[in-house]
Amino acid sequence: MRRIRPISHEDRLSVVDHLDELRSRLIVSAVAFVAAWAITAWQNDLVLEIVNKPLPDNVKEPITLGPAEAFYTTLTNSAYAALLIALPVILYQLYAFILPAFSPSERRVATPLLLLVPTLFIAGVVFCYFVVLTPALDFLLNFNADEFQTEVRARDYYSFVTLLMLAMGLGFQIPVGILAACKLGVTSAAKLRRSRRYAIVAIVVLASLLPTLDPVTLILESIPLYLLFELSILMAAAWGRPVSEVGEEPAPEGSSS
Repeated sequence: MRRIRPISHEDRLSVVDHLDELRSRLIVSAVAFVAAWAITAWQNDLVLEIVNKPLPDNVKEPITLGPAEAFYTTLTNSAYAALLIALPVILYQLYAFILPAFSPSERRVATPLLLLVPTLFIAGVVFCYFVVLTPALDFLLNFNADEFQTEVRARDYYSFVTLLMLAMGLGFQIPVGILAACKLGVTSAAKLRRSRRYAIVAIVVLASLLPTLDPVTLILESIPLYLLFELSILMAAAWGRPVSEVGEEPAPEGSSS
């Protein structure tokens, strides 16, 4: 692993050098993930306790229906937790690999967006865990409770929680997509302000595509997504000028077109 820092835009690498760069960064990412997985597997009882906490008080621990389900479910949840812990390292390696492809002027646009991605993703996961999960589970598990004896299967519950948090993390990327569109000249803050009604419809449709469609979760998911849209308008007005308006870097002396 010869490189651990971003290379310069002016460097010229062969295909072999690019593949070596990619291999080095994949190895670093894999090592970070495996190290985090070892820690979360060692502390798997804490990981499961955290994931089980949003369950309503009248629901006991999730049940397993097979001899190996507890083992595989524990490893899977430890892997999800490890991925979240190793995410900053993995994203930095991705950032360091792709950033040299941008020119200095393009880098001024790309760097803030790349830094926003993990920040907003973690914010979405945290919001889902602390705000959305508990009322959503309380509604779903107590719905028509007189007619059903509800038991929570471990594999289904953990898949539901993981998919919901992942979806919220991705949904929180709205400002990144809007800022990128403004920087590329596809839209502008003025156009976004005029499109609020369409944005509300699109956000509700997006929230309905998430793992659950109950009204409680739909409302809890739609409100922050709309607030992020409004925040995106403010950010687009402040920093969303197209790259063509920002201006290119001056060409070095003696260079020919």
